[in-house]
Amino acid sequence: MSKELIEIDGSQGEGGGQMVRSSLTLSLVTSRAFTIRRIRANRDSPGLKRQHLTACKAAAQIGCAKIEGAELGSGELTFRPNILSPGEYHFDVGSAGGTMLVAQTLIPALIMVGASSTITIEGGTHNEWAPPFEFVERVYLPLINRMGPKVSIRLERHGFYPAGQGRIVLQIEPQPLRGFDLMERGPLLSRQVRALVAKIHGKVAEREVDTAIRSLGWSSSEGQAVQVESAGPGNVVMIEQSFENVSEMTSAFGRIGLPAEKVAANSVREMRNYLKRDAPVGEHLADQWMLPLAIAVEKTGCSHSFHTTTLSQHSVTQLQIIKRFVAVTTTAEQQDDSSYIVTISPIQKEAGSGD
Repeated sequence: MSKELIEIDGSQGEGGGQMVRSSLTLSLVTSRAFTIRRIRANRDSPGLKRQHLTACKAAAQIGCAKIEGAELGSGELTFRPNILSPGEYHFDVGSAGGTMLVAQTLIPALIMVGASSTITIEGGTHNEWAPPFEFVERVYLPLINRMGPKVSIRLERHGFYPAGQGRIVLQIEPQPLRGFDLMERGPLLSRQVRALVAKIHGKVAEREVDTAIRSLGWSSSEGQAVQVESAGPGNVVMIEQSFENVSEMTSAFGRIGLPAEKVAANSVREMRNYLKRDAPVGEHLADQWMLPLAIAVEKTGCSHSFHTTTLSQHSVTQLQIIKRFVAVTTTAEQQDDSSYIVTISPIQKEAGSGD
């Protein structure tokens, strides 16, 4: 593929911060430089936020990269990676911005290098606009580890929006990467409703758990209300179902004026939507999973598919970004139940052709 600077319009497709983070990840993996303009141009407050900026600076540090435009509110960024440098790093988002989003920017790159890394990230661990810690730990990372690497994540301190001040630690042990097909859930292994509260009366979590398990028809033993320590108040309801081949987790966050029962009902509704179809990969996991899978496809030269409940605008945009950096083709075939089978295949080079 061409080694020229890749130019990306950040207002196209989904048009959010995911385009920045995915471009950083893919740039680190492929050693291809890029410029992204009109960053988050369609958002109420366009440009780089703290969590995007932290991801940029973290990627630049581990990739020994030259970076231009890495400032709060910047609408344009140029990133020129050099050599990936595994090791021990500490990054602070400086707000309640998503530590999980920063982690997911770095993981696919650091599983590709020849030495282990320890990454500490401070900021928000539970907020409405990013996957909670438990989603990364129990849904995303098990798939990464099935590809060969050994990645673990530890929550040292909860950080709810808006106070933040949480802390996570990643341990990354690289191994040769391999992809796999993910077409069926397999038998159900376990299920759980878990409500967390910080600096809020525990009765709130108990009401949420009771509402969720009654709505789902589950037993009381499958619910857990937990009081946690945090710098500020917070509340989240998480519903998890673990199958042989995949797990799914839905979450809903409490806020002032929203009854506990409605918070629980929001998470229940998402889980029911997932269960309407037999596809193993949920809506949010799909756009996260396709990036490391595409990297594995290019590295191994083997095509792989996964079956997802739906194809969101985030996923469509993610597929477009992936193809700008990685020598793969993608197809998304809609099924009768409106789910999709996404296939990622390597682009076969002609004999004797070079980059």
